[in-house]
Order: sequence, then C-alpha cells, then structure tokens
Amino acid sequence: MHNMAALHCGTPACLSRAVPITPQSLGLSCSRSQHSRRLRAAVRTAAAPPYDGFQYMQLDLPPPLFSNVRKSAFVKSSTRVVDCPPDALPEFALIGRSNVGKSSLLNSLTSNDRLAKVSREPGLTKLINHYIINDNWHLVDLPGYGFAKAGKNNREEWLRFTKDYFISRENLVSVLLLVDSSVPPQPVDKQCADWLAECEVPFCIVFTKIDNRKRDMPTNAQNIRAFKQAMAEEWEELPRCFETSSRTGAGKSELLGYIASLREMHLRSSTK
Repeated sequence: MHNMAALHCGTPACLSRAVPITPQSLGLSCSRSQHSRRLRAAVRTAAAPPYDGFQYMQLDLPPPLFSNVRKSAFVKSSTRVVDCPPDALPEFALIGRSNVGKSSLLNSLTSNDRLAKVSREPGLTKLINHYIINDNWHLVDLPGYGFAKAGKNNREEWLRFTKDYFISRENLVSVLLLVDSSVPPQPVDKQCADWLAECEVPFCIVFTKIDNRKRDMPTNAQNIRAFKQAMAEEWEELPRCFETSSRTGAGKSELLGYIASLREMHLRSSTK
C-alpha cells in the first residue's frame, strides 16, 4: 500500500514494480532534497474522513490568502533544467498525458486565453515553459506524456527530459497531475502517480474536462470513480483531488485556493 509520508525509491516494492518504462529501469535517481521532504512532512497529518467512500490525505494548511490571479505572463521556455529561471519563487508544475488540457487549464486558472498556446498537434512540445503569476510565483507547463503516436524511445526521452526537474527543483511546491475525466482510467496516469509518490514529489490530481462527455463512453463521474478505485487498491490514502472544466471554470476557485495555501506553507517552511 502506498503511503506518501513514507515512500522512497530504493525500497524493494519500488524496484520490483511492473511498469514498462520507469525512471528506475533507466537508472534515473529518485532522491529529492531534504528541503522538499521537510515541506512534505510539514503538511502531512492524519487521514481525512472519506466523503465519497475513499480515504484521502488530510492537509493541515493555512488559509488561502491571495488566491486571485491579477496578472500573468510568459517567462521563458527551457530545454534543460539548468536553463530554467532561478528557483527563488515557489512553483507548481502541470503534467499529464498529451491532449489532457494542460494549456487550457493554465489559461483558465489565469483568466488569460492567450497565455499558453493550445497545440493542434499534442505530444510534440518538449519544453519546460515557465509563467509568472502575480509577480511572485510560477506555473510550469511540462511536456505531455503517453501520446498515441509516441513510441518507446519517445517515452524514454520524456522521462529523461523531466526527471531532473521533478527531483532537483528546490522551489517545486507541488505537481498538478492532470487526468482526463472523459475517458476510462489510463494505466500511464496511475504509473505517473506511483512514480511521483515513490520519488516523494508532492502532488495532487486534477481531473479535467468534466463537462466533456464522450459518446459511447462511461460518464465522467464513472471514469473519475474508476480511477480513484484503481489507486485505492494500492494506496492507503489518496492525494487531494479536484474536478475541473476549463470551459465552464468549474473547480477553478478551489484549485487556486489550494495552491495559495500551499504557497503560504512553503513560505513558512522556507523561513524556518
């Protein structure tokens, strides 16, 4: 069973996980900095009472101050972590399968439809894109994974390209793992969640496209529940989950409030 307070790569369970392509199988380190672990431990408390039949991590967070986005701007694109902006500001990274709606969610959160370009050919971008929000924190758009046209070499390239960012950015407060709620659970999404937990990278799950029902598919609510059920089979507690729509704005205020609370916790941890 996964417990995010205790997981780390190097355990037998981590090394024996049956995943087709993992950072471990490529010899990529999973260790994070002690600063990041202190932050993770600071927000970890007892499990929250389930409200939908699942057990969730409970986060003892400060109030969500300054959650509104007043201004946003593109900073730069980087092909290597060393080329990213200085890690002086707290940042939140968006990851997910190609065409999951990362750019659309980023534009929705910032109320700026022109901030991130929505690609017509998902899966082709291989850049770390930084956006500065309110002049004091970053949203980071990372390359999508699992695109249908991507072969083994491309999946390996994605892991090598992003692994340094996940485990070395001192100011990475949390990852937003985007999951498309309009399709049944995809194994690659759960594999990504498992790897983030094993590497002790704090993250939440953001279900996208809750207003987009696909014909001849289960309902979005059924897909969301099925994904949570698949995780609950191995996880003692699920990470925080949000349900969003970039078109209607559903879930936007809740997600921005959560980010604001985490930023405050990050600042308090950094000053200790």
